[in-house]
Amino acid sequence: MSEQHDDLTDMQRSRIDFARRDLEAARSEDLAQLPHAGLIIQITHLIGRLDDLLHLVDEISGPTPRLPESNQ
Repeated sequence: MSEQHDDLTDMQRSRIDFARRDLEAARSEDLAQLPHAGLIIQITHLIGRLDDLLHLVDEISGPTPRLPESNQ
């Protein structure tokens, strides 16, 4: 699944690699053994990583079109 794309910059590839490593680390950790604070830190970190990857998708594909606002 480590498909390399030539059209990505080195920074973009690094961001993807960091996200993969973070996800693999979270998957290999015994989350049931973490204290509540550790779980919160882990979730917060993964939320930040997800946000970064969504921004990366926007960089690569262009911004997502906005849905028209409904008049209520």
